[in-house]
Amino acid sequence: METLKLSTNSNDIKQAGEIIRRGGLVAFPTETVYGLGANALDEEAVKSVYLAKGRPSDNPMIVHIADATELELLVAGGMISLGEDVFKLMNEVWPGPLTMVFPKSAMVPDITTGGLDTVAVRMPSNGTAYRLIKSAKRPIAAPSANISGRPSPTNAEDVLEDMDGRIDAVIMGEQCDVGIESTVLDMTGEVPVILRPGILSREYLSDVLGKEVVYDSSLMTVPDELADPEAGAADTSFKPRSPGMKYKHYSPKADVILIEGSAERFEKRSRELGLDAMKQGKRTAIIDYGDDPKKAAHKFFSDLRELDRQGYDLILVRALDRRGRGFGVMNRMLKSAGYEVV
Repeated sequence: METLKLSTNSNDIKQAGEIIRRGGLVAFPTETVYGLGANALDEEAVKSVYLAKGRPSDNPMIVHIADATELELLVAGGMISLGEDVFKLMNEVWPGPLTMVFPKSAMVPDITTGGLDTVAVRMPSNGTAYRLIKSAKRPIAAPSANISGRPSPTNAEDVLEDMDGRIDAVIMGEQCDVGIESTVLDMTGEVPVILRPGILSREYLSDVLGKEVVYDSSLMTVPDELADPEAGAADTSFKPRSPGMKYKHYSPKADVILIEGSAERFEKRSRELGLDAMKQGKRTAIIDYGDDPKKAAHKFFSDLRELDRQGYDLILVRALDRRGRGFGVMNRMLKSAGYEVV
């Protein structure tokens, strides 16, 4: 398959929308990471996404919309069934890097939701994403546009590294602003639950709602084993309610180790570990974003990919404070390192 490289001009966006409507796959920029888009209501198109990514079919996808009225089609009971908290979040955060989980309507195929009776929905703020969804005239199911398990792509070149020849087209758009995937918030119960942390922190969402938002208990523990998408699930009975909950994610080819503590401790431990690696003939790279979670989110995935291209064997990363925005970024760092922290 030849993968078309489309620009962001009107004619190319129109062509991309036509590809989505006929059941094809198009990678496109959002403010978080690049998504791999398909018609969310087309079972065969969504199946093609799983095949292109090597993604397990019980890993739910996020459905992207351009207008809140599209929830009428996607949510069981329509918009009238949505509570006051949902509208508060839509008014404050959408469009933006927040995904909300609702009971799904019969219009949404089971394959789109990983067999769940809920659907995850987001309205991206990126202008190219908005124009594509409007052009497609369909809600777009879109996980990150990478081979499953690899770092998510935040620019078109990184998409092509994984997807060239596997999908119909890539929109050669801008670098993603945020750099990590959206916060996923389960709105099906009395208390909103973060299933996947992102740049929007628990504290911020609690302030918006004027009530406590909690983390899913799985986010507070280190898993005994993360399932490898290529090898199959470690626990076949566990149904992930959000992307990022079950399978190995965000891993470069190099080994990654997180180093906790002060700048002085990071310098000391990275020197020690780097010398040990050098004695084994390994090349070591160092990543230190200081105390800046926004910068870390924006750069982390692209830095991992660039260091892979440069042939490093070991990447030592200074851990962030896990409070506020740092929690979401540390979630990605921990998974990229297979939870190896010193």
